[in-house]
Amino acid sequence: MAAFGLHEVLGDTGTNDQALSRPIHPKLVAHRRGPFRSSTGLLVTPDGGLNGDCADVIIICDIHLNHDDVLDGRWPAEIAWVHRHIDHGSLVCSTCSGAVLLAEAGLLDGAEAASHWTMADLFRDRYPSVRFRPERILCNSGRGGQLITTGGASSWQDLALYLIGRFCGADEAARIARLFLLGDRGYGQLPFASMARPRQHSDAVISRIQEWLVDHYDTSAPVAVMVDRSGLSERSFKRRFSAATGYTPVEYVQALRIEEAKQMLETEDMAIEDISAAVGYEDPTFFRRLFKRRAGVTPAQYRQRNRLRSLPR
Repeated sequence: MAAFGLHEVLGDTGTNDQALSRPIHPKLVAHRRGPFRSSTGLLVTPDGGLNGDCADVIIICDIHLNHDDVLDGRWPAEIAWVHRHIDHGSLVCSTCSGAVLLAEAGLLDGAEAASHWTMADLFRDRYPSVRFRPERILCNSGRGGQLITTGGASSWQDLALYLIGRFCGADEAARIARLFLLGDRGYGQLPFASMARPRQHSDAVISRIQEWLVDHYDTSAPVAVMVDRSGLSERSFKRRFSAATGYTPVEYVQALRIEEAKQMLETEDMAIEDISAAVGYEDPTFFRRLFKRRAGVTPAQYRQRNRLRSLPR
């Protein structure tokens, strides 16, 4: 989607009779020189390989990744190609999970980075020095603005408008936005995110607490109850819980509660105050603040954007 969408949108830039900007000449390049099938079965025919002249801008599009994929040494040619462009002074961008290749190249260490929100656990475990920003759609990822990363799959649209505005001017970016009906995602991608997958672990005590919490997340003072049920000291429990799950106990409870609240907002007609109480928050004001911090929008906005509608019979 990103590769073909970017090619069409960027390729239309500067082609209007009234356009005052220079055109953009996009090319699709790949390590494989011949046609190949994408992970969705679409036939992809590159315009060229990776050994051509350096471009002004390169974009690493989304990568199909399975949970058990081995990443060590997976993209040596592509990473060398990216480093060549970095050294040349090119603008290097990624869309969606393409940021993983930049992280493997070591280019995001110590910097902020956006990617699809489902990549949060991978960045947490494999790239701990990268400051992952799951809420961001577009992110300046360092080197004086030479690295740009973007969020989920459709964030290529935001990247396209950013590039057109940066190189061709605001008027041309506005024209392209109108032509292709590229909309605003000012809320970011948090409204679409769900709880990141906790780490797999072998701590039986913490696993038992996690199983209990699935049905008891609305318990009053849940962390104190979790500590008591674990049989550990509070300090030992919190240390082991964070090591096993990647969350502090409080963050884990909050994530479970907000996920349940999202489901209720999508499917139930309950008042927001009642949903707040149902997931364990007696103070609806606190619940609204916490929900907006974790989801990027208020409960009312989330309900409006995500309410499931019954199909016509």
